Amino acid sequence: MNQSDIHILDLPNEILIIILKKLGNVDVLYSLFGINNQRIDTLINNDVFTNVLNFVITSIIDHKLDRFCIYILPQRHHFIKKLILDVTSMERILLAGNYPNLTSLELFNFGQETVFRYFTGKCLTYS
Repeated sequence: MNQSDIHILDLPNEILIIILKKLGNVDVLYSLFGINNQRIDTLINNDVFTNVLNFVITSIIDHKLDRFCIYILPQRHHFIKKLILDVTSMERILLAGNYPNLTSLELFNFGQETVFRYFTGKCLTYS
């Protein structure tokens, strides 16, 4: 019986995209960005993986957020159309790029104090 080695990159692009779509876009970019494989680069540059980035669903730890803000977002920011952010990572992510094609921004876990500070530039004081 012959046994052949089959690797994930032996699969056609269509199948790889189906597999990668099962993961979150943040996880796909974090895992595959910058691995110096032209085929993988072409796949992750697909609109499916760069249009919408949801940082709320994916639990993002500091070193993962660092990689996004330092390496990934500065190179991908012009492809992003929608960001879904939590208050804890919002400022770092928004400052990592210009986002010229951003048409939607969803913000989660904002308290009244945070909203007031970000949108008025003042601190909320209680009498």
